[in-house]
Amino acid sequence: MKKIKVAIIGAGSAGLSARREVAKVTDDYLVFDGGILGTTCARVGCMPSKVLIQAGEDFYKRTKFKEQGIHGSEELSVNIPEVLTHVRSLRDRFVRAVMGGMSSWDDKKLVREYVEFTSTHTLKTASGDEYQFDKVIIGAGTTPYAPPVLKGFEDYLYTTDTIFEQLDLPKNIAVLGMGVIGLEIGQALHRLGLNIRGIARRRSISGIENEEINEYACKYFENVMDINFSGLEKVNELDGQLELIMGDGSKTIVDKILLANGRKLNLDKLNMNSFIGIKDKKGVPVINKETFQIIEHPHMFIAGDLTGEKQLLHEASDEGKIAGHNAVRDKADRFQTRTPLGVTFSDPNIAFCGQHINELRAKKIDFATGKVTFEGQGRSIIKLKEVGLLHIYGEKKSGKILGAELFGPDAEHLAHLISWCIQEEMTVNKMLSMPFYHPVVEEGLRTALRDLRSQVDEPANILELNIKHDRI
Repeated sequence: MKKIKVAIIGAGSAGLSARREVAKVTDDYLVFDGGILGTTCARVGCMPSKVLIQAGEDFYKRTKFKEQGIHGSEELSVNIPEVLTHVRSLRDRFVRAVMGGMSSWDDKKLVREYVEFTSTHTLKTASGDEYQFDKVIIGAGTTPYAPPVLKGFEDYLYTTDTIFEQLDLPKNIAVLGMGVIGLEIGQALHRLGLNIRGIARRRSISGIENEEINEYACKYFENVMDINFSGLEKVNELDGQLELIMGDGSKTIVDKILLANGRKLNLDKLNMNSFIGIKDKKGVPVINKETFQIIEHPHMFIAGDLTGEKQLLHEASDEGKIAGHNAVRDKADRFQTRTPLGVTFSDPNIAFCGQHINELRAKKIDFATGKVTFEGQGRSIIKLKEVGLLHIYGEKKSGKILGAELFGPDAEHLAHLISWCIQEEMTVNKMLSMPFYHPVVEEGLRTALRDLRSQVDEPANILELNIKHDRI
């Protein structure tokens, strides 16, 4: 049995970040990964999906040209095989960047095999090699999940792991799941001219928790896409196609189904159940979210998508860094993670930052909500994108900004600005004292802040500017 100080399971975003921190202190480590390298984000997630989204968005712009006095858009067309070739070309570039960063160590420190636990201090590879470790960082990630109703229809299924590898796509595709991935890819394919049927189990879009914004977004996407919110109940095969029967009894015929209804944690592949006790409702060992140690086994760390929570690249990277830093120290340092931030790259964008409305309610925080609609907002009118809502939450007594949820133009950028202010513990009046140019979409945020200011106890600044104490 070989002995190592640190074992890292998974060469994804979390594992690679952890390795960098571990390597700063010790050379006595190994990374284990038997799958395709390049990270979920670069190979099958964030990056290729955004290339597809960009193509769909650019082609969709033709629908606004005539309104602006630009003619000839009827001559534009889409070649799906060429779009997919472009997606793979840029995807491969992103993957090469990841792989290039591994070139200095992977020949000596990367074991290209899957592993499973044989105890809380030992691992065994698929070929039978055994390793004893002092510390272990588990970043084994996730895999696509197919619900039981689709058992036996595997040949008709795409996942995010496979759809970008297709040389062409059929005309009729169902997208199962209207979360972040389903909405992003579904809308992109719809805009590229395919017949897309979105299917969700309940009336919810992209995980929006704010009821008013969620209903607004549901109605918007129902008007621009074919979406059913009653779930998939039954599937029949008909002459090389699938008949899908929804919960409300409606039916549709499709050539393929894209699974976007979530991904399964890779815990079962690691054989951890025999050795780990307390688990959360998702079956994940309970961890300290400041150190990412497993509570019952502090020499073991979990980071990245495998935590089952914030399955986002920037979160996985930070968690990997924290786990790697602590894995090479006798006592773990506790880190304050960044303000939560999430973006759905639909059009309009959907985003959140800080605390969701349900989180504030659960904590019984006395908060107020500042609101704005982007309908009639100047810059949004100019961009021909006057649709959406923004709600920003502030503590009533202090005016401190707590969170925001938004659906609207340039929400990806607005959410960043708000999240920075939350992390700096700014109040509504402090935010209003910051500069706002004209005409910009950010003026919509200022309108929401003014609405919030009218509901909190924090005294308002004169003229929204910080007054100097000395008078002339």
